[in-house]
Amino acid sequence: MKKYKVGITVGVFDLFHVGHLNLLEKCKDMCELLIVAVCDDDYVLNVKHKEPVFNEKDRCRILSALKVVDKVILVTSEETHDKLLLYNKIPFNVLFSGDDWKGSERYLKTEKEFKALGVSIEYLPYTKGISSTEIKEKINK
Repeated sequence: MKKYKVGITVGVFDLFHVGHLNLLEKCKDMCELLIVAVCDDDYVLNVKHKEPVFNEKDRCRILSALKVVDKVILVTSEETHDKLLLYNKIPFNVLFSGDDWKGSERYLKTEKEFKALGVSIEYLPYTKGISSTEIKEKINK
């Protein structure tokens, strides 16, 4: 039996790579139903100040094709920043996040809000040596 019923992770998932796959497999190992929340193009352009290689529709389609992913939803900048809004949109038992967020002011607040709801946060390590940014830099060389 898996530790959680419904899990969610949030990300851009541009230039899908093995690090993304590793993350999703770790998430799926811990929950029965894995939801992937894809940040919309507005978030990528106006918050991350990057232009996505693949648009939001294509990123969602790629993720939907993976057997470890049970459901894909598109999320706004507001839902990306305020995970309580995301929870109200689609309830879940656990939020999976990169361990680089652990201890940040934003996530300490989220932990407190989620604790009151009985929702957990699992911080997962990134795959070392690979990122979409690094892939873009290699291509541009």
